[in-house]
Amino acid sequence: MDFIVQQLRKPHGILIPWLALVLLLAGILWAVRTVGVDGAEESLAKLELEANQARQDFIHHKAVQKAQKDLAQVWSVLPVERDFAPLALGITEEAKRNRVTLPALSYKTESTPVANTSKGVLQGTMTGRYEDLRRFLYDVETADELVYIEDLELVHSDTQQDKTLTFNIKIATYLRGDPIKPVAQ
Repeated sequence: MDFIVQQLRKPHGILIPWLALVLLLAGILWAVRTVGVDGAEESLAKLELEANQARQDFIHHKAVQKAQKDLAQVWSVLPVERDFAPLALGITEEAKRNRVTLPALSYKTESTPVANTSKGVLQGTMTGRYEDLRRFLYDVETADELVYIEDLELVHSDTQQDKTLTFNIKIATYLRGDPIKPVAQ
């Protein structure tokens, strides 16, 4: 203790308490920074990471909901397999309304990799004037049913028959199977 008192009596002794106060405050500042601020920054970083993950999960969830809604909408538009023959008849009737002849329109179903669906294909030749064929094709493509022209090929004819054209046509649609009914227990 004598040493401290001797030091305080020297001309620079008045600075020792202030120096001790500065060292004490620097130690407190270091402790607060190490324990408080760094810990809070780590917590903040962790919370930001969790918030970003939650945001990503929410965006993914919304995308899945939209995809499910879109799939349900497409599924509702697909004709049922048992309605394929009437659909073929409807296309034949549409051809008659447009003065297009479909003499031998055949139809068949093909399997698809998607469960509970198949592909319905109508194919044959069609004959008519250009304007009538164009109107028929437009009506088929814009029908309420999900039907599209998969292939259309002009058949070369050596004779000119009153400006009629003949095409090989392939019309396709996707069909949904009858829903699977759950087994009662």
